[in-house]
Amino acid sequence: MPRLTLPKDELVSKGHSGCAGCGATLLARLCLKALGPKTIINSPACCWSVVQGVWPRAALKVPVIDHAFECTGAVSSGIRAALDAKGIDDVIVVGWAGDGGTVDIGLQALSGAVDRRTDFIYIMYDNEAYMNTGIQCSGCTPLYAWTNTTPGGKNQEWKQVAKKPIMEMLISNGIAYGATVSIAYPEDLVTKVKKAKTIRGTKFIHALSSCPPGWKIPSSKSVEVARLATQTGIFPLYEYENGAYVLNKDVKTKPVEEYLMSQGRFKHLTPAMIAEVQRRVDEDYAALKAKCKGAGASG
Repeated sequence: MPRLTLPKDELVSKGHSGCAGCGATLLARLCLKALGPKTIINSPACCWSVVQGVWPRAALKVPVIDHAFECTGAVSSGIRAALDAKGIDDVIVVGWAGDGGTVDIGLQALSGAVDRRTDFIYIMYDNEAYMNTGIQCSGCTPLYAWTNTTPGGKNQEWKQVAKKPIMEMLISNGIAYGATVSIAYPEDLVTKVKKAKTIRGTKFIHALSSCPPGWKIPSSKSVEVARLATQTGIFPLYEYENGAYVLNKDVKTKPVEEYLMSQGRFKHLTPAMIAEVQRRVDEDYAALKAKCKGAGASG
């Protein structure tokens, strides 16, 4: 096994308020290792409004701005404009938001920031529901998944799409760089965030972040379940830049049933439902591979 080459700096303190096994907290640690101390984060109402701590205490060792749910794109543009006006060009602006605050409530402001070509990195930690307010269905909640607002599973006719295709929406909108990352593949994650720092314009990072309470998994299985999402093709790891897609890890070797049955939120699925998820995943994965011009390591 190759040795890890992750930066040693820790910019997330031990006294955070994240749940045991919180994927988003591990994600923050990894992202800040790549981003470094010259970073300003802004975040809407979300789990991380709580995790980072309440003033005057804070778990992050970089400046953080809290704001309303819908404002991440606009606040990011404002911070960038202020830094530019002061001639500060060595500070990274990061919008840090959950899936609900991105694909639903914050989509308009994010689209506006892309239109303005704001030079910042938007990181969406995707735990696939509104976890901070009680596990309600979001635009990123998977098909058939249990939430408190879809107690029988997300299978109503008007919710038949698996997840909003946020990456494709933002590629069409004009982002300079896009990438999917997972806490289960830390070196891939850090490499992509470091790369995003070197590119001017709007960069979008879609990060799968397992949530033990919302996904109904043991806290010790958070990374393992996230890895299964990639190994089953449910959450492939790829990049987009200059019109080209690259599949970074072609590791789709396991059936989706292994991923689904690892979580309590999918325990009600029938064989027919599992087969439908498998069909959709196979189709989507084949379509992604057809768009990709190259592939990275298969490990």
